[in-house]
Amino acid sequence: MVAIFPILEKIESTELSTAIREGGLPYPIIGGIHLLAIALFGGMVLITNLRLLGWGIERWRVSDVMQQLRAWKWAGFAVVTVTGLLLAWAEPIRLYRSPSFWIKMVLFALLGAHAVVFRRDVYRNHVALDKRLTPKGRLAAASSMILWAGLVVSGRWIAFDD
Repeated sequence: MVAIFPILEKIESTELSTAIREGGLPYPIIGGIHLLAIALFGGMVLITNLRLLGWGIERWRVSDVMQQLRAWKWAGFAVVTVTGLLLAWAEPIRLYRSPSFWIKMVLFALLGAHAVVFRRDVYRNHVALDKRLTPKGRLAAASSMILWAGLVVSGRWIAFDD
C-alpha cells in the first residue's frame, strides 16, 4: 500500500506549491480565475439544463443551444480544471484532510457517471430533443443541476474545514 502523506508532503514542498501558497498574489488570482471559470461553465450548464427542462429559451431548439454553448462549456471546464489543480497543488495535505473536498470529489465522480449514463440518449441525441423533450432529458437536466450545485457548495465549504 502506498503511503499518501509522504507524497503529499513532497508535492507541498515543491517550488510551485510554495509559490502559489505563500506568494501573496498567486493564490487569490488563481482562486479568482477559478471562480470566474465556474461562473462561465456553470452558466452554460445551467442554460442547457433549463432548456432541457423546457423552462426557458423555448424559441431556440435544444440542439442549437447545446451546439452553441459546447465550446464555451469546454473552455470553462478546462480553466476550472487547471486552476483547481493548481489550488490543490498548493495545499494537498489540507485538502486530503478536508471532508468537504472529498464530498466534492464524490460529486465530481457522480457527474462523470451522469455524463456516461445520459450521453447516448440525451447529450449525443439532442437533435431528437428538438421534436419533443423527453423525461430522460428532464431527468438528466435536473440531476445535473443538483449535482453541480452540490459540487459548488461543497467546494466553497472547503475554506471552512480545519
